[in-house]
Amino acid sequence: MSSLYKPFSVSDGPCKDAILKRGCLSQQHPTIALTSIPSETRRNTRNLAAAAIGGRKVTHPGKAILAGGIAGGIEICITFPTEYVKTQLQLDERANPPRYRGIGDCVKLTVQDHGLRGLYRGLSSLLYGSIPKSAVRFGTFEVLSNPMRDVNGRLDNTRSLLCGLGAGIAEAVLVVCPMETVKVKFIHDQCSLQPKYRGFFHGVREIIRDQGFRGTYQGLTATVLKQGTNQAIRFYVMNLLRNWYKGDDPRKDMHPLVTALFGATAGAASVFGNTPLDVVKTRMQGLEAHRYRSTMDCAFQILKNEGPLAFYKGTVPRLGRVCLDVAIVFVIYEEVVKLLNNVWRTD
Repeated sequence: MSSLYKPFSVSDGPCKDAILKRGCLSQQHPTIALTSIPSETRRNTRNLAAAAIGGRKVTHPGKAILAGGIAGGIEICITFPTEYVKTQLQLDERANPPRYRGIGDCVKLTVQDHGLRGLYRGLSSLLYGSIPKSAVRFGTFEVLSNPMRDVNGRLDNTRSLLCGLGAGIAEAVLVVCPMETVKVKFIHDQCSLQPKYRGFFHGVREIIRDQGFRGTYQGLTATVLKQGTNQAIRFYVMNLLRNWYKGDDPRKDMHPLVTALFGATAGAASVFGNTPLDVVKTRMQGLEAHRYRSTMDCAFQILKNEGPLAFYKGTVPRLGRVCLDVAIVFVIYEEVVKLLNNVWRTD
């Protein structure tokens, strides 16, 4: 009689040999199926739900692509004159002899010869490319980083470095190399006595007609190295500072000014880290790229003919441009994502 009062045990029922089998537990003993789940598993499930609700949400790749494209378009319209000056100084090789004595002289002579619009020569090529470049960059980063985040949405620093590297390589191959090649040829063409490119589409058509499709992919190796290290450094520094700022509270909001400061710091780090690659890339994409047999040959000739300091030509204008660039892009990107989260539900 006392056996009637014996507490029921799973081992006494028909599921003795299939205690962890989904069908048996869920169909014959639904109550037991719920209570027999380990407490740690239940806690992890609750943490995932909490991360989706209150922690830093993973960003849907579609939102990242749209927000990145918007941020890239706005940013390039603001910062292009500094990019123009940087490229002119890098193309102004010492052996010519140099035409410009510095940043101010470059700006002065450009305005004298071509007016203020001269500082925006080549903008169309960058504008057409900057939107898809940022879209590919942020979209790829979110695709790579989302599976690597913990239950609170936090991405560790090493993984952010790898995801940034992947994003940089993707944007280099798909967008940056052809875009930068056209931009450098446009700016270099303006320095000649008789410019032959009348606009973006005319220039692209002439480049392809003269050099084939490969003409828009000059300096691919240098571009991949530059963009890969660029984004690896930027996303690593940005993620490092973000994790430090938020500490143990992933829900803590970052004010746009804080985002801008962190973005500028990440941009400065990338400038000092890979300006030599940027110089080599610019030379490989100029109108006189035929002088170099390869990326390594270009680097060797620069070192031999101009010395090691030549690898840091244009650092100051690039530093100003990149710090402003990265700060603007990250601020606009984060704010657009917040806006999209309110109108585009992807949870």
